Amino acid sequence: MALAIFDLDNTLLGGDSDHLWGEFLVDKNIVNKESYRQANDLFYQQYLDGSLNIFKFLAFTLKPLSEHPTEQLFSWRESFLKEKIEPIMLDAAKSLVEHHRQQGDILMIITATNSFITAPIAQRFGIDHLIATEPEMIDGRYTGKVAGIPSYKEGKVARLENWLADHAINLEGSYFYSDSHNDLPLLKRVDYPVAVDPDSTLKDFAQQHGWKILSLRK
Repeated sequence: MALAIFDLDNTLLGGDSDHLWGEFLVDKNIVNKESYRQANDLFYQQYLDGSLNIFKFLAFTLKPLSEHPTEQLFSWRESFLKEKIEPIMLDAAKSLVEHHRQQGDILMIITATNSFITAPIAQRFGIDHLIATEPEMIDGRYTGKVAGIPSYKEGKVARLENWLADHAINLEGSYFYSDSHNDLPLLKRVDYPVAVDPDSTLKDFAQQHGWKILSLRK
């Protein structure tokens, strides 16, 4: 029984849930349309470029969570999932997850996107184990701050190592599926790294090192 790890955005999903949440907030007039969209797009481009300051981004993206009651946030999230996420849940991704389930593998999503957004998405894929950036919550309200280590770049490795120690599991026979060069630290740690519809940097690296390259969008 091996660990099958999946990145979420642009891997299992045909888009980026973090960026789409920002678009949803703009569309619903929950935030200032012009300034929020501009910042959301800029942070996303920085992520693609590999230059993202994760703490500046999280200060931006978690702030709206601190400004509204959790009941309202959960209501908005349900609409977001139906409007933005369910249409981009890739059929081939569902089949890939099911393949590993049938193999008896332990299924996990590991993502830099915060758990407020990603926990119900993991549930929709039937994946019980989720490592995501954790937004701090005190007395039933989000504070706008991060709890613990963001699961981004090397942070994904650190968070996974803590999880492995807690569950007495190792990476023998493990898989990790990702689209992004930002995930190279973790891709290098597993036995079977797979580049899924990869960006150009990851594609070049995968080709140079003989990694499998897979498309879930065709």
